[in-house]
Amino acid sequence: MAGNRRCSLVAMSMINALGASAEEIWPRLLAGDQSGFAVREDLVPGVPMIVAQIGTPLPPIPKRLERYDCRNNAILLAALEQLEKPISDVIERFGRDRIGVVIGTSTSGVSDAEIAIRHRHETGELAKAFRYDQLEFGGAANFVAEWVGVGGPSYAISTACSSGARALATARSLLALGICDAVIAGGSDSLGRLTTNGFSSLQVVSNSITNPYSANRSGLTLGEGATLFLCTRDPAGIQLAGVGESTEAHHMSAPDPDGRGAEQAMRGALADAQLGAAGVVEAGFCWLTLREAGTDGMELIPHVFDGVPDPEIETPPLVAPGTRVPRGPVMTNSFGFGGNNCTLILDGEFA
Repeated sequence: MAGNRRCSLVAMSMINALGASAEEIWPRLLAGDQSGFAVREDLVPGVPMIVAQIGTPLPPIPKRLERYDCRNNAILLAALEQLEKPISDVIERFGRDRIGVVIGTSTSGVSDAEIAIRHRHETGELAKAFRYDQLEFGGAANFVAEWVGVGGPSYAISTACSSGARALATARSLLALGICDAVIAGGSDSLGRLTTNGFSSLQVVSNSITNPYSANRSGLTLGEGATLFLCTRDPAGIQLAGVGESTEAHHMSAPDPDGRGAEQAMRGALADAQLGAAGVVEAGFCWLTLREAGTDGMELIPHVFDGVPDPEIETPPLVAPGTRVPRGPVMTNSFGFGGNNCTLILDGEFA
């Protein structure tokens, strides 16, 4: 089967501030629901911060896997539990050693490590519950592999905001090379002081809910969540039809002002898809857009802002609530720190 570029996204699970399943999230996404935002005063000292945090209880990490016990892995577990049946099906179909795991993350268990390090600072020793597996990036992938019980390749990818998208791109490569017959791929990130203080020090965090394309915009809003896909070479269903990647290395955090790296990733994905799709969460939204499409086309996710456009910039057509377009390929772009760019194209049928 080596060389077969087909990558079918046969199942998807999701948890974030909009809800604990795709069925909860989709209608709230279309409605521009902002009820999942909360004000946290414990993340950045002296600065109340609006964040999109998960409001539902998370499942406990099993005793046998307690060395992986951290909030980030609990979020992953909430997504994993939604995929139990399709994962069980591919295990029976292909065998445990033919199933791989690729997880993208930029935080891993850093929020739990912060607690352990603070405990050491105050008492002289690390908290007894702390294990390095909670913090180490590969721990997220190993946790998924051990919880599911699969023996294929298992590793993590951390390329900032493009981590989850690159995990999907890697899953397609593992399938194309014949290394795996199925791959559990996606990403998870949790809120913590390290990331929130880092973004705050860059002065890019908004003091209100993010307000894109508005004259009143003041920065971004941070959040947490997980999205997982089960990927196979099956010919039917929603396909990862195109992948484009670039690494521009223009600056440690700022992108090339000419956008050359972003353009390269998008053109690469279009060429790869042979059309004459931010990371894995956006890919999940694209997947839902295609899955929910009907004979009258697909409903687009609306653009939510205060309705005050910035006259100093060229504003593209913004999606109004209820907008429908003919069914077709969907593109998602993820541009991470250090110029780590990844573009994915999802389509209803493999081209």
